[in-house]
Amino acid sequence: MSSPLSILQSHKLRITDCRQEIIREFLDKQVALAHSDLEDSLDSQFDRVTIYRTLKTFVDKDVVHKVLDDSGATKYALCSHEEEVHNHEHVHFKCEICGETTCLESITLPNIKLPKGFKKKEMNLLVQGVCVKCH
Repeated sequence: MSSPLSILQSHKLRITDCRQEIIREFLDKQVALAHSDLEDSLDSQFDRVTIYRTLKTFVDKDVVHKVLDDSGATKYALCSHEEEVHNHEHVHFKCEICGETTCLESITLPNIKLPKGFKKKEMNLLVQGVCVKCH
């Protein structure tokens, strides 16, 4: 299993306490997290701007990816670091009971042919239901 230190090193990112703690939260929780979730769990250890900048850096460097959610809040999920190349275009599952959003990386999105003149930027698919923990 990856560690915060190994993830930062593999992405050639400077090692800071904030970066390590945020990655540790993703590793421990194994679900998509909003900025506010990180603020709450890190218990005012880091200010909101530092957390925001860290998340932006992580998105830019493919450490995390943005997750579609029906709540309107942007959530982030840790990218798989088991393979050199990973795919952000996979299914996400949101539990209607606990509210957790989980990546289902083994289920990829279909290739969609767009009409002429349209250019795809990203695709998202959110499945809602009851997760295995709440079932």
